Amino acid sequence: MAYAMGVREGLGGNERPRCRRLAYCHRVVMNSVSPSAAQYLGGGMQDDGLAPRPERQRTPPWEPRGHFGHGAGPEASREAPGEPDEVDRLKAKLMSAWNNVKYGWSVKSKTSFNKTSPLILLGHSFVLNHEDEVERFRLAFVSRLWLTYRREFPQLEGSTLTTDCGWGCMLRSGQMLLAQGLLVHLLPPGWTWPDAQQLTDVDMERRRTDTSRDGQAEATHRRVASWFGDHPQAPFGVHQLVELGKSSGKKAGDWYGPSIVAHILRKAVGKTAELHSLAVYVAQDCTVYKEDVVQLCDLSLSEGSPESGPGWKSVILLVPVRLGGESLNPAYIDCVKNILRLECCIGIIGGKPKHSLFFVGFQDEQLLYLDPHYCQAVVDVTQDNFPLESFHCSSPRKMNFNRMDPSCTIGFYAKSQKDFESLCSAVNVALSSSREKYPIFTFVEGQRQDYGLESQSGPSPNSPAHILPPGRPSRSGKRSSVDEFVFL
Repeated sequence: MAYAMGVREGLGGNERPRCRRLAYCHRVVMNSVSPSAAQYLGGGMQDDGLAPRPERQRTPPWEPRGHFGHGAGPEASREAPGEPDEVDRLKAKLMSAWNNVKYGWSVKSKTSFNKTSPLILLGHSFVLNHEDEVERFRLAFVSRLWLTYRREFPQLEGSTLTTDCGWGCMLRSGQMLLAQGLLVHLLPPGWTWPDAQQLTDVDMERRRTDTSRDGQAEATHRRVASWFGDHPQAPFGVHQLVELGKSSGKKAGDWYGPSIVAHILRKAVGKTAELHSLAVYVAQDCTVYKEDVVQLCDLSLSEGSPESGPGWKSVILLVPVRLGGESLNPAYIDCVKNILRLECCIGIIGGKPKHSLFFVGFQDEQLLYLDPHYCQAVVDVTQDNFPLESFHCSSPRKMNFNRMDPSCTIGFYAKSQKDFESLCSAVNVALSSSREKYPIFTFVEGQRQDYGLESQSGPSPNSPAHILPPGRPSRSGKRSSVDEFVFL
């Protein structure tokens, strides 16, 4: 009681001007940077009352208006005319402090798993009714690379931002998708991180067991993690991805959709010398043209390339799709489940509205995911033996399928030409499971150029991302998030 009275007394008399100053600072933070919804507190909560309205953001005509992320707003990424630099720096500091509070802590809420239903994680099945199975799941889940918001990294070029809190969640989800592809590409089959932490916030914790250690694999694991570091030289770090997004009309602080991120990842891999044996193909118009993949991967067809000759590049397939109109079509749920059951699937980037997630599996009617909405301090990955713990998540999270946003990008990986053919067959079977008349996407023979379109794996910056059927005019001048996709 004495403490409560002291607090009340402290707010009166001479403390009132201080309260007004704090309130003013709070208004500066909230109003100067178009703050986002305070939505992730460990359990994926969202405050719709604070959420910015995506339709107010200006985006190129081929990209849907931001379904994901919480745009930091134009004020965060470019200077207002005539505004002093000191004010910009103050705004950036206040926004950073606000985001550190908003995304820097979590409410502990346990995730429950059914001990009799299969739990699917990236093509592998677990039944958690035995300690060995729980341990196998723990190693498999915690070994995935987890990329989240970071703070206090070097300033992004052309902005005052030193954090991606509030706007970079789709870039982080895309990083996780690519990271999974790189782990499968570079590490032995079935690799797990021997230092994987014990699972937390689940109702089935078990004693941790020792695992064998492969020095070469651990060095590769650390190298892959360093590629996603938060500094300008990291090939897949936020600095590089934001720079590559400029050709699509994006900048630091903007919202990014799952399709734009797919093309940014394609460009990033294409310019990375260390990955000369890997290619990324991005499907257009919900179609994978198999001949285009062959042209991309068959080294004997690479004219003028120093790596021309017999052989085949491994390939990551990224397929932007839309699973319904404004909400998920329930008819596609079984299809998504069957895709996540495939070993060639490396995950799905999407989420729920205004909240990007990386989906890695499911159990019953709930999706299993990794969430980037957690603000961590930057890690200097240029140092030897930098800590890896913050790049791995020990808290599995689930959400119901009916909360899934229909706009997403599905990822697949094939190591060889034979694997690619097997992938096509397996995915076609999975796609045929939909109750809808038309599949989510298709594989066809031939090349995209056969249909009079230009680039193999990326839209022209000056053209829309889809083609309207002849004689069918656009419904209106207003574009929505569904305009990026063809509806059959």
